Amino acid sequence: RMLTRTPSVVAQVFLFLSIVLVIAIAVIQINQQQILSPGLKYGIVLDAGSSRTTVYVYEWPAEKENDTGVVTQTFKCNVKGPGISSYESSPGALAKPFDDCLNKVKERIPAHLHKNTSVYLGATAGMRLLRLQNESAANEVLASIQNYFRAQPFEFRGAQIITGPEEGVYGWITANYLMGNFLERNLWRTWVHPYRKETVGALDLGGASTQISFIPEDSQEHFNSTLQVKLYGYDYNVYTHSYQCYGRDEAEKRLLALLLQKSNASSSVDNPCYPQNYNTSLTMKYFSGSLCTQSLRPANYYPNQLVNFQGTGDPGLCQEMVSLLFNSSACRDREDCSFNGIHQPKAKGNFVAFSGFYYTLNALNLSGHFSLGDFNSSMWFFCSQSWAQLQFMLPKFEEIYARSYCFSANFIYYLLVHAYNFNAETWPQIHFQKQVGNSSIAWSLGYMLSLTNMIPAEGKLIQLPLKPPLFAGLLVFLTATALLCLLFLVYLCFVSHNQKNVTRVEHVFIPE
Repeated sequence: RMLTRTPSVVAQVFLFLSIVLVIAIAVIQINQQQILSPGLKYGIVLDAGSSRTTVYVYEWPAEKENDTGVVTQTFKCNVKGPGISSYESSPGALAKPFDDCLNKVKERIPAHLHKNTSVYLGATAGMRLLRLQNESAANEVLASIQNYFRAQPFEFRGAQIITGPEEGVYGWITANYLMGNFLERNLWRTWVHPYRKETVGALDLGGASTQISFIPEDSQEHFNSTLQVKLYGYDYNVYTHSYQCYGRDEAEKRLLALLLQKSNASSSVDNPCYPQNYNTSLTMKYFSGSLCTQSLRPANYYPNQLVNFQGTGDPGLCQEMVSLLFNSSACRDREDCSFNGIHQPKAKGNFVAFSGFYYTLNALNLSGHFSLGDFNSSMWFFCSQSWAQLQFMLPKFEEIYARSYCFSANFIYYLLVHAYNFNAETWPQIHFQKQVGNSSIAWSLGYMLSLTNMIPAEGKLIQLPLKPPLFAGLLVFLTATALLCLLFLVYLCFVSHNQKNVTRVEHVFIPE
C-alpha cells in the first residue's frame, strides 16, 4: 500500500507543478510582452519647378494614423542650376547636378533602408509648358531622369508631370497639415481630429503658374469645380485652379514682350517696373521664345537679337502695364469669377501665401499679417528707388531677382486684389509665410502625404519574454507531463479499485 501511495503523491505533485507552470508561463508571456515600433519610413520628393529643382526628404512612423502617414520634413536641398525644362536641348546633362544633393540624402537616410525608400519626381508648370511646346523633348528629359535614378540605391517610383489642379491641392494639403488642421495630439498624446477647426486657403506663386485653393462657403453649390480629398479618414471638397503662364517668371516675360510691342523702338525699351538707372540687354528668345508669349511675338522675331531695357522706376505706370496682363472684362462683373472668364467661388476664411508670394514680400521687408495700405506704401516706396539704392536695401542682393521685385509686387497686388477679389477688409486674412517649424510650405509635402495613403502600414512588432519556439516547446512538454501524470493517477485509481474488489472476494470465500 505504501508503494502505491508514494507514486501517487509524486504524480499529483508533478501534475500540480505542470499546471502551475503552464499558467505562469502563459501569464508572463502575455503580460511581459513589449510592443516595439516598426521604426521610421522615408520618402524623397523632387520638386522639379520651372526655375529650379528642390529635393525634400520626409520621414514618418511605419505604423500610420487612419491610413495616412504622420510625415515630417528632415532635409531640403536645392539642386544647382536651372529647372529641368531648361535642358530640352541637352537632356543628358541634367543628371550630373543631382549628384551633390543625392549624396547628402544618402547620408541622411540609414543605408539599410535605402532600397525601401521611395523616390518621386513631380514636375510642374515649366514641364507642362515644354510638353505643350515640344512633347518629345519633354519625354527625353523625363527619360534621362529615370535613367539616372535607376542607378541610385533608392526605389525610384517614376518622374511625372503633375497637373495644375494637383499642384494646387497638394499645396493646400501641406499648408493645412503643417498648421495642425488635420491632426492634433490630445492630453493622452494620441493623434485626434481637431474639433471644429477651420482649414486655411492656399496661395502658391511659382515661376510658370500660380494656384489658388480653398474650401468654398457652400462646397455642394460649387461641386463641379471642387476636388474631393480624403485624409486621416475625413473628406474635403477643395476648390482649386491653376493659372498657366501667370507664374512670376512667365508673367514678367509677357510684360517685357508687351513693352517691346508698345515701343516705337525695337532695340531700346523703357521698363517702368525696373529700377531707375538699371539697364540690361536680353535676347528676344529669353522673353519671346516662351509658349506664354507666343501671341505677343513680333513679326520680325529674331531669337538672338538683343533688346536693351532701361529702368524708369515708375510704380504708377508699372501697375498700369501689369493690369494689361489680365483679362478682367471676360468676367463681366460676375462675383463668382476671377479673370480670363474663370469661375471662382468667393474667397473664404484665412489664407497662407507661400513660395513667390513670400519671397517678394520679404524683399519689401514685409511678412506675416499686415494691412493692404502697408503693402501699397511699401511697394510704392520700393519701386521708387534707384538701382544703386536697392543694393543697400536688400539683405541678399542678386541682380536677376533684385531688378524684378517691383514687377513681382505689382503683379501680386493685381492678382490678389483685382483677380482674386481680396480687399482692404479681407487682405489681413492672408498670411505670407515660408515655412512652419522646419518644414517648407510647398506642394511636395502634400504630394508625399497623398502618396502615403497608398503605402501599406506595418504592424507593431511584439517582443516576447520567451521566443515562440521555446514557449511552444515548454507548453508541449508541461502539457504532456500533466497528461501523463493524470493518466498515471487514473491507472493507480483503477489498480487500487481492482485490488479492493479482489480482497473483498477473498474475504467472502475464507472457510470458517
